[in-house]
Parts: sequence; structure tokens; C-alpha cells
Amino acid sequence: MEPKHWITLGIAVGIAVLLVAAAHWVLRHHLAKQWNLAEFIVNRTKVSAYTAAAVVGANLALPKREDVDSATYSTINHVMVILMIATLTAFGIAVAYAATDTILARLNQTNTDADRRARRLKTQVRLLRRVITSIIVTLAVAAILFTFDEIQALGAGLLASAGVLGIVAGVAAQSTLGNLFAGLQLAFSDALRLGDVVVVEGEWGRVEELSLVNVTIKIWDERHLVVPVSNFTTTSFENWTKQGTNITAKVVFPLDWQVPVQEMREEAGRIITSSEHWDGRQWSCQVVDIAETGEVMVRVVASASHTDSQWFISCEIREHLVAWLAENYPESLPRKRTEFVADSSEESEYASQYPTSAFRRVGAGAAAVAGETNGMAGGDPGEA
Repeated sequence: MEPKHWITLGIAVGIAVLLVAAAHWVLRHHLAKQWNLAEFIVNRTKVSAYTAAAVVGANLALPKREDVDSATYSTINHVMVILMIATLTAFGIAVAYAATDTILARLNQTNTDADRRARRLKTQVRLLRRVITSIIVTLAVAAILFTFDEIQALGAGLLASAGVLGIVAGVAAQSTLGNLFAGLQLAFSDALRLGDVVVVEGEWGRVEELSLVNVTIKIWDERHLVVPVSNFTTTSFENWTKQGTNITAKVVFPLDWQVPVQEMREEAGRIITSSEHWDGRQWSCQVVDIAETGEVMVRVVASASHTDSQWFISCEIREHLVAWLAENYPESLPRKRTEFVADSSEESEYASQYPTSAFRRVGAGAAAVAGETNGMAGGDPGEA
């Protein structure tokens, strides 16, 4: 190429870049106030717009075929075709992301923890644009590869054996396709959404990211759990916000039989109704079970509007009632009782009144053990 060709090329690239800069300036300073998409287009195309403009400008300024030798022209033309495909694909993806950013921004403005529809739409939009981006990139890479004559010849040969190739490709891509369809199934069946509170593998956290391959869960202690998407369609998991964010806090106290249930119920009601984390729907304090070890199981339940409030009100109930019982009714704290029954056919008054409330050692068995122990200690006088 002669110097004039390089000068023409530089001028064309410069003009194209200046046009993009002017377009960005107009979008940001004039159209952004009336058109929300303008700001997102500028932010998303900061790099791709300039590179695409430079390539288009260079392509328009290329010398004619007769101005350069055939080999040089073929090489330059091939490189420009590849650059055109790559940069225009990147620019198109950036514009598509900008368009979806406007939707996501609108959803974020109206989104609350209780807005399940907004979170579902956010999940679907994010996942769909990833799917579409993957398809576009795959087609662009294929288009670039088929600009090479060797690849075209290989493609013709592979087309003849498309059946075998399809089987091989299907087996090789089984895991990837499985994750892809699993992600789409999760998003469009409304089984999992961004922001959902889930329990997976014993860990509690929020769904932070849902991609075509993994689901990222932010655990309460700032760790992140990355789980394959397919796991959510093949194994069960807890979704605490599937039907809404309302949730119930539950605190269980193992206590002694002397616990004053009515007084404890009144105190629990007082602390719950005065808590800022109670949503005003319901609360209760009930004896729900007798443990095998003899404790009375008292359960205090309080409703909350979301999981954070559920955690805080659970801690408030537990801390307050533990201190209240220890101060006012220490005899209600859990304890273990053991009753030694004499070797008699008559049981004690306590044993007959509370036959299952204490651990008892049968008198006969205790006496037998004691006799055996005494015999071993005394020994046989004849052996002396």
C-alpha cells in the first residue's frame, strides 16, 4: 500500500470515531433526559461503538483491487471481514444489553422483597439475554471460521456425515445443554428467582446470580455458594419466598415440668407485640411436646414480614425469655431427675403420681448390683 492509502485510511477511521463521539455526546447531553435508553446505550457501547466505527471506516477506505497486488488485497480483505463480523457482533450485543438494562432499571425502581412478579421478570430477562448472547456469539464464531477455505472444505465433508456428527456433538454437549434447559426451566417455571431466600445443602442464603451454568447463593456470613443449575431440577431445596416473603419465626424451649405456662405466654406476648420486627399477623406460645428425656417443649411462634425480621425477632424472643425465666422462675430451667426406689413392692408417692416424669432405677436391680459388688469385695473366706 502506498502512503496515500494509509493517509486515506487514517482519515476515514478518524472521521468514523469522531462521528461516534458526537453521537455519544448528543445521546448523553440531549436525549438522555427524554429517552432512558440513551444513557444505557452510551454506557454499554463505550468500547464496541468506537471499534466498530473504526473497522467500518477502514473498510470503506480500503484501496481498490487494482491499486494493490492480489495477495495483499486478499489478505487485507479477509482480515477486514473477520473484524467486521467481530466488532459488529460486539456492538449489537452491547445495544441489546442496553435495551434490557432499561427494563431491569424499571423493575428495580418498583421492586421490593414482596414483589414476586418483578423478581421473576428480572430473572427471565437476565437469563434470556444470556441465552441470546450465547447464540449470537456462536453464530459469529461460526461465520468467522467459515471465511477460511479450509474450514469450508471441512464443513462440506462433515455435512455428509451429519448423522454421526450429531450423535457425537449431542453426547459431548449433554452436560451443557442440560444446564441450559435446566436454567430455562427454573426461570420460566417460577421455581427460582433472583433474590429468593433458599436453603441448599444446609446453607441459608439469597439467590444472587442465576446463569446458564451455575446459581450463586450469597450466604448470610458473606460466603458464596456456587451450585450447578441442574441440581435445582434434580434435587429438592427449600425456597422460603416462593409464594411471598411472609415467614414465621419459631423458638422452642426445653423446660422443666414446673414452668408456669400461662405467665410465660403473657410475657412472650408482651415482648412480641412490642417488637418492631413483628408484622402484626399472629403469635402463640404453646406446650407442643414432651421430650423423651423428660423436658416440656414450649414453642413460641411469631410472624414476620421477611427473613431478616424473622431472624431478629427469633433472637429477641430467645434472649428475653431465657433471662426472664432465669430471673423469675429458675425452677423452670431444664433439669434431669433420678429417683432411687427402695427394694419394696410399694412405689413411692412421687413415682405413682408421675410414672414417666423421671429416670428411675428399679430397686431390685440396684440391690442385685449392690450385692454382687459386695460379694466381689468380700471374697470367699474359704479361699483365704
